[in-house]
Amino acid sequence: MEGRILIIDDEQEYCISLKKLLVAHDINCDYYLDPVSAIDKIQQCSYSLLISDLKMPGMSGIDLLQRIREIQPALPIIMVSGYASTDSVVEAMQCGALNFYEKPVPFQKLLAEIKKIIEKQGLANTIDRTEVNGVGTIITVNDRMKHLIHIARKAATTDAPVIVTGKSGTGKELFTSIIHECSHRKDGPFIKMNCAAIPETLLESELFGYDKGAFTDAKKDQKGKFEIADGGTLFFDEIGDMSLQTQAKLLRILQEGEFERLGSHQTRKVNVRFVAATNQNLQEKIQAGSFREDLFFRLSVIQIEIPSLSERPDDIIPLSRYYLDTFNHKYHKQIQGFSEDVMNVLLLHTWPGNVRELKNCIERSVIFCENDLITCDDIPPHYHNGKECIENDSPPLQSFYDSVSREMILNALDKVQGSRTKAAELLNISRKTLYLRMKKLGISI
Repeated sequence: MEGRILIIDDEQEYCISLKKLLVAHDINCDYYLDPVSAIDKIQQCSYSLLISDLKMPGMSGIDLLQRIREIQPALPIIMVSGYASTDSVVEAMQCGALNFYEKPVPFQKLLAEIKKIIEKQGLANTIDRTEVNGVGTIITVNDRMKHLIHIARKAATTDAPVIVTGKSGTGKELFTSIIHECSHRKDGPFIKMNCAAIPETLLESELFGYDKGAFTDAKKDQKGKFEIADGGTLFFDEIGDMSLQTQAKLLRILQEGEFERLGSHQTRKVNVRFVAATNQNLQEKIQAGSFREDLFFRLSVIQIEIPSLSERPDDIIPLSRYYLDTFNHKYHKQIQGFSEDVMNVLLLHTWPGNVRELKNCIERSVIFCENDLITCDDIPPHYHNGKECIENDSPPLQSFYDSVSREMILNALDKVQGSRTKAAELLNISRKTLYLRMKKLGISI
């Protein structure tokens, strides 16, 4: 059975921060800023736990608690507040609240209580696990990533060209493999062409093949990637590194499905599905004149942009646990998990190398770990800046809160050209509250 938690709080930054940390512990969440909308959702969906603020505009936490008791009498409810009085806490408990926490919430205690409730109800959480034969596995709890997997599978039902973009290490090849494996071409070849790894002087012969005598070392006829991929999928990795001359020839094949080998005048037809990937900004390369705009539009019938790991921190812990299992098996170890301080480090690191960097970090940690848990002694020192890991019993909720708050304020200010009054209206907070938060977060305009 699948479990889910509902968070109701009028502070959006707090909701997002708490959700990210809970999801990082494999606990799925929804959140609402408006209690009335939350009540409508509760009537439609089944939740295993409700976490609600005590003081909210429009409806107090007590009124909300009483209303929910009418709808779902057995639903466990935990109340939180930064401004609670003794009387309000007592009233909440009398109305059926399971527990009460004062903000800032002691996350470890809250997490332990949540896990007990979920275990008691026999509820589990869903992690999307997409196996890609011979390539790897996509592990995600992130809604955006799940949507992209859905798009990839949908794209696979057509022969339309697809371009996958994203920073190095995000998993672009995994997505191109999904497109091939879910298509009617899955029994045909899947041919990868790394445009950055092959010298430009050899790229054309690799792609188009050549006839005997086409050049000095052409001792016999040789098929190129296009012919080899006939009936299957041809994957152009790092297509942004392809020369303009080769781009022009590729465009012809995309348009007409035909080409000539080097040294030959015979036109050959191929039935190939094209997918491409790049970590570069092709729009910028088009503006700079180093990538053909017509080729870009031909390739980008369907675009899939994979977010960096820093944009989906809820995947960090599930991925870490997956790689821990993988390398436990590879190195014949039985490491049980990660210490809380390592969890802090994993969540706080920016992961410029994305999933590939995380995978390497976990592999190194498994190799060096001699105990039941991976500790800071096992991970590379630069992940905690050469300092001792933070020894406390609380993951970085405040850090998440500040990070999310800063991002939301900067985005709001950008949308209204720096107007604090309009930004406050957009964020649904007072101008004074906005000023205090900007001062606390060091934001100046």
